[in-house]
Amino acid sequence: MSWLLIDNSNTRTKITLGDAGGLKDWRAIIATPELSDESLVEVLSGLKYEAAVVCSVVPEKRELMKRFFEGKVPVHFMDHESPIGMSIDYPEPSAIGADRLANAAGVLKRHGAPVIVVDFGTAVTFDVISGQPAYCGGAIAPGLGAMSDYLARKTALLEAVELEEPEAAIGKSTRQAMLSGAVFGYRGLVREILARISGELEGEPKVVATGGDADLIAKGVDEIEMVDRDLTLEGLRMIAVRVFGDLNTNSNGR
Repeated sequence: MSWLLIDNSNTRTKITLGDAGGLKDWRAIIATPELSDESLVEVLSGLKYEAAVVCSVVPEKRELMKRFFEGKVPVHFMDHESPIGMSIDYPEPSAIGADRLANAAGVLKRHGAPVIVVDFGTAVTFDVISGQPAYCGGAIAPGLGAMSDYLARKTALLEAVELEEPEAAIGKSTRQAMLSGAVFGYRGLVREILARISGELEGEPKVVATGGDADLIAKGVDEIEMVDRDLTLEGLRMIAVRVFGDLNTNSNGR
């Protein structure tokens, strides 16, 4: 049995296939502003799958996909009631982003607990799974791209820069100075939040990074033990295993 797995973030929508054995090699990416019935038809043409799991943090696109799949295949949309494989120690579970819960499900399967997931996307999120295991909450900060883009928009003499490893902390040009401030400064933000979270969490948690800027930032942050780029999709696969493992007896798709 094969499942369609869709990770719909603010910037990009990543799509793959998975089954009980793992994620498939086939991948597709649609820029989220371009996600439409037409782009989905084009990307999914010829694919065979029995059900779908969707993680969306964009309400408009969530509704689009709900309409798109209605009557075609069973579909499950990630939320706080999804079977993520752990309890939720959080006052308002319904307020937790679907992507954060998918990351929790994925990291528990691949890396165990206690663990902290750092997802470097449009926002950077820190999600904490205790040793019980239980999802405990975390922290949210602006993403690296959002911070650097904001600087360029709000200052007349600074232009947007393509993010990469700075040559030195002391920039010898405006571009080098912006790279230093963005990348080195961002690593400082990550270290401080990780230190604070680790001080409040029992045990010695692993730290796993994912998301678009994970490789750039993680190589300068020793606290991050590994980068797992498929963490969210793996979480969606685990949800599919639990929801659609046997379509003949399970009716939890929605």
